[in-house]
Amino acid sequence: MTPPSEPTTYELTGERLSPRRTRIDTGDAEFVVGKDVNPVEYFLGAVLGCLNSTATMVARDMELSIEEMELQIEGDVDYASYRGEPSDARSGLQGLEVTIAVEAGADEEALESWLEAVEDRCPVTDNVENETPLAVAVESI
Repeated sequence: MTPPSEPTTYELTGERLSPRRTRIDTGDAEFVVGKDVNPVEYFLGAVLGCLNSTATMVARDMELSIEEMELQIEGDVDYASYRGEPSDARSGLQGLEVTIAVEAGADEEALESWLEAVEDRCPVTDNVENETPLAVAVESI
């Protein structure tokens, strides 16, 4: 068994540019949330991006050759709570549905094993499926 590796720590900072735009600094790169897409779309894109990366690594490990892959994600948000309106709905996404269309020259059984490993190994979808503790604090600047 391989010994566990040290976790990778991510530390990003955000600067409010306007009510709808936030500059994010990763230390290696910068991007603006709200410029091209809204925060929910960034999040959904992160899910697809991580699935793509994980699927590629898993295929390599299983010696599957991915010729083509298309990913689609769909989710609903009830913005009533966000707007401060009374609502019984959660303020976040109500559920996500992802479809991965892949051409890999593999039979259905191999693809099912591949998908199971992708779901097991993808860090972003793990955070969607499992509760991750979140602490939010405020400080004066």
